[in-house]
Amino acid sequence: MLEVISKGQEFAPKSVAIIGHSMGGLVARALLTLKNFKQDLINLLITQATPHVAPVLPLDRFITDFYMTVNNYWILNARHINLTTLSVAGGFRDYQVRSGLTFLPKLSHHTSALSVVSSAVPKTWVSTDHLSIVWCKQLQLTTIRAFFDLIDADTKQITQNPKKKLSVLNHHFIRHPAKHFEENPAIISDLTGTSMWVPVKVSKWTYVAYNESDKIYFTFPLANHRKIYTHVYCQSTMLDTNSWIFGCINSTSMCRQGIDLSWKAELLPTIKSLTLRLQDYPSLSHLVVYVPSIHGSKFVVDCEFFKKEMRTIQLPVTHLFSFGLSSRKVLLNTSGLFYNIELLNFGQIYQAFTINVVSKCSGVKEEITSIYKLHIPWSYEDSLTIAQVPSSTEISLKLHIAQPDNESQVALLKMYTSSDCEYEVTVKTSFSQILGQVVRFHGGALPAYVTSSILLAYGGQLYSLFSTGHCLEYATMLDKQAKPYKVDPFVLMIKFLLGYKWFKELWDVLLLPELDAIILTSQSMCFPLVSLILFLFGTCTAYWGGLLSSTSVRLLSSLWLALKRPPELPKDIKMISLDLPFLTIVLIIVSWTTCGAFAILLTYLYYVFKIVHLQASLATFKNSQTVNLKHSRRNEKKSNHHKDSTVHYLHLSANDAEDSLRMHNTVINLLTWIVLLSMPSLIYWLKNLRYYFKLSPDPCKPLAFILIPTMAILGNTHTVSIKSSKLLKTTSQFPLPLAVGVIAFGSAHLYRVPCFVFIPLLLHALCNFM
Repeated sequence: MLEVISKGQEFAPKSVAIIGHSMGGLVARALLTLKNFKQDLINLLITQATPHVAPVLPLDRFITDFYMTVNNYWILNARHINLTTLSVAGGFRDYQVRSGLTFLPKLSHHTSALSVVSSAVPKTWVSTDHLSIVWCKQLQLTTIRAFFDLIDADTKQITQNPKKKLSVLNHHFIRHPAKHFEENPAIISDLTGTSMWVPVKVSKWTYVAYNESDKIYFTFPLANHRKIYTHVYCQSTMLDTNSWIFGCINSTSMCRQGIDLSWKAELLPTIKSLTLRLQDYPSLSHLVVYVPSIHGSKFVVDCEFFKKEMRTIQLPVTHLFSFGLSSRKVLLNTSGLFYNIELLNFGQIYQAFTINVVSKCSGVKEEITSIYKLHIPWSYEDSLTIAQVPSSTEISLKLHIAQPDNESQVALLKMYTSSDCEYEVTVKTSFSQILGQVVRFHGGALPAYVTSSILLAYGGQLYSLFSTGHCLEYATMLDKQAKPYKVDPFVLMIKFLLGYKWFKELWDVLLLPELDAIILTSQSMCFPLVSLILFLFGTCTAYWGGLLSSTSVRLLSSLWLALKRPPELPKDIKMISLDLPFLTIVLIIVSWTTCGAFAILLTYLYYVFKIVHLQASLATFKNSQTVNLKHSRRNEKKSNHHKDSTVHYLHLSANDAEDSLRMHNTVINLLTWIVLLSMPSLIYWLKNLRYYFKLSPDPCKPLAFILIPTMAILGNTHTVSIKSSKLLKTTSQFPLPLAVGVIAFGSAHLYRVPCFVFIPLLLHALCNFM
């Protein structure tokens, strides 16, 4: 392709730059894993909202294997990969891909990779959602400026120099000095021409420039200031790209040449600022601030010398379980222009706080702007808040990446303030945002916890059927059986034992997969009590889901009765009807020739049809006659007496039908989650149906082959036919360990959840034969 494009061109391109959005960025990284792919064909890779670390929802093993292949290749070949890569995340507004997944792994040998959140990108400074990151104008312009600076003047193509590429990306996406990019900037600048030199000896200085006809150099002698102060801070509201601050070496009142310090400045939305530690520049005798001649424009330049300890304030955050009832505050009542507030004990992703900054100003006639910048030193996820003072401003304080164990620096709230105002900073825990962090980082595990709760209720119903002969209501069993202490202690115990070498070796011998809790711990994603919170959410979801499914069955049965002649309860129970084998074979053929998820959906619809039919039959029976209790008991005794000899021809009473419906409603809830977890495969198959009829590879096909005959049998199963089964007791004991297994192995690998669900369903179906 490149040969065709470059044919006849004077400067023929030999490589391309790729911008990949979402999974497109991962596909671009995967190109390097191809056997015959030439790495030199890609010069630069920029990804936007791409989940590099892991899939957002691991719904099939093929996507997790794909991730493992790509990431392992990049880790093992880090020394040989020279591809400069930039990953841009959307921030907290991206609800589809959390920013923690977009950060490229930091490899010791691969230094050509950068990861940044859009809220930290200079001249962008906003969070974006998953789609708008593509067309966000601020981010588009930043990317375009970077591409222009990447062009090599000689080849007229993107430079091949990796250091220049990284310098350009750092300039535009990490720290912008409010100057145009220069590959080799001139450190020494000439300070000549017709201009005024004005000495300034005070420690705090402000100059308002308006319609200046002459150039002015303001000089600050450093000798006396070094004895008292440690730092100097300057800011200017003139956001041009010219050099504006210099350092003179061994001069008295003026100098012909100066060190251009403008490259160390930082561009902010309304100012460009520079903070220097005087100790780092012992050779400088003067600091020079340049004010150009302007016409019709007005800007303000401020400088001040200060001691670091006077402008650095420590503010410990409140405890996680204070629930916002307590707060901590600091008062900034000095006339400084810049403050650093160190946020102590803040470094975990489950922490979330609200910072309230109240500013009070005296004698202020003009509108003043203050900037509050949250700086995270261990990752590029800074965020800025602009406030018009006096005002009350609320700032959300939470993280995308947890503080590494080897990181000693703390998070900072950098405040660019007005000397005419006082500021009160208050921090308190935000419980709602903590829940938001739990959902953000662990929401994908919720289906596993819902399924675990349903399995516990399912096991309770089976045991109730075994012990009392009747199946209790789903909601009753969910309230009685779905308890966190039945699951979490076992997972924690396994995690603890895996810390011992002998247990780990036994674990590996049994070929068991890695515990999901260990994976989450390695990613610093283990929240205190997070499993309890998710279990409560899961149980609530399971309850309302069960209520919705039972209500839907009743509504559909009412619609059935309105459209068709009322059915009757079957007099004889036939576990395997004549059409059942035919239907099973047809569905298996559908699964083999099309898509496993499609066959599972058809099986689900068939099962719902059978339950709706049973519900309609029971409603008709109740409305048409009064049940004779004595006759019912005699029939039940007769049916139980002949259980062994006439297993396929049992009489179904109204009580048996109600028990069967309770059991079927629980099975519907389990099957619903299997269908939901297989939906992505079905959607993908439907979208590509015009290209191919058979989905290959199909992650749901093995499950479909087992689930189809199982559900076909269960659709014709009633509690009366299994309550005396020898296998029922064993079947009722299986859901508990399987509920533990779902949490242990399915919370970070959702595609494993159906594997734990079909086992009790299969045993339930086998109870008809044993």
